[in-house]
Amino acid sequence: MIESYIIFYLLKKINFISYTSSFLYFNTFFKYRYCSSNFVKLEKRSYILLMIINYLGFDMKIKAPQNRTLQLDVAEIPSLKKKIIIVDSKVQIGKIKNKIINGDFFKVSEFLPKHFVDLLFIDPPYNLTKSYNGKIFNKMSYDNYFDWVVSWTKKIKPLLKKEASIYVCGDWRTSSIIHKVFTDNDFHVLNRITIEREKGRGSKKFWKNNSEDIWFFSNSQKYYFNADAVKLKRRVLAPYRLNGEPKDWEESENGKFRLTYPSNIWTDITIPFWSMPENTPHPTQKPEKLLAKILLASSKEGDMIFDPFGGVGTTAVVAQKLGRNFVLSELDEEYCLYAAKRLVNAKLDKSIQGYKDGYFLDRNISNQ
Repeated sequence: MIESYIIFYLLKKINFISYTSSFLYFNTFFKYRYCSSNFVKLEKRSYILLMIINYLGFDMKIKAPQNRTLQLDVAEIPSLKKKIIIVDSKVQIGKIKNKIINGDFFKVSEFLPKHFVDLLFIDPPYNLTKSYNGKIFNKMSYDNYFDWVVSWTKKIKPLLKKEASIYVCGDWRTSSIIHKVFTDNDFHVLNRITIEREKGRGSKKFWKNNSEDIWFFSNSQKYYFNADAVKLKRRVLAPYRLNGEPKDWEESENGKFRLTYPSNIWTDITIPFWSMPENTPHPTQKPEKLLAKILLASSKEGDMIFDPFGGVGTTAVVAQKLGRNFVLSELDEEYCLYAAKRLVNAKLDKSIQGYKDGYFLDRNISNQ
């Protein structure tokens, strides 16, 4: 019996099986941690299988109690699959409104209605070799990645309303490509936002890379932007008083704070990690706080938000929480299931980490 669960897990990892539910089988069956003292409780053959899996680099660790990373339960998969649609013919907006589309955007785009998008958010694979649930995106030459960005940029142009806004993510290698491609395709450059990542791998040979860019474009000279909706509540380090009263700041039992307008340097973003309930197994998941800033600044309630590389659904989740409509497309079915589960959870909990009472909080300041 032990061996069957281990084999189930192994088959999943080499893409014979679809879902991460094998982890749950393993966790339920053993009920104790992955450490040498417990191996003696396993049959010899099972121990050998575990050694093979470990040698191949597959993670069989039991989730720690503090680890709040979202997981899929086998029992909920059938109901979650009902929330995902396939688009293989021309559709009207009513068919895809607030839906998760499982499919390749390059094919799906041919069937989507024209001019339905108010706000477009794109977080494409960066030019790095990376595995997305077993699907490998391989690093390309500069020219090939440039051509790849051009290929999906041309697909999204017909989907946009005239006054649509566009946000495109990139890193230091791809940022210049994004700028060039979008300006060549008659988009208007409004800002380059730089995000400071809280973590990053250190180096003794060059400066540590801990930033990402988000380009802010518009489809025409006219676009929507609401700076008042994205003010940042920051601690006052040197409070100034006029006639004994706070000037441009407020004093409370929690400290001294000032409301400031946002800049294009974002130092308050925390990338999802294991103790955050929004965290999933997706390797490049964007935080809900980041999407909340973009949606509040560049869309109104009821607007249509589109994410063609939807991942595990952060854009859709934040859109639902903030009263926007969404369309999400994602190639990987399992990521679609995570998105569907997060949308179910978001109906019960509409909070967004780092956002409270209409203001954004500095990094590491609690919502409480």
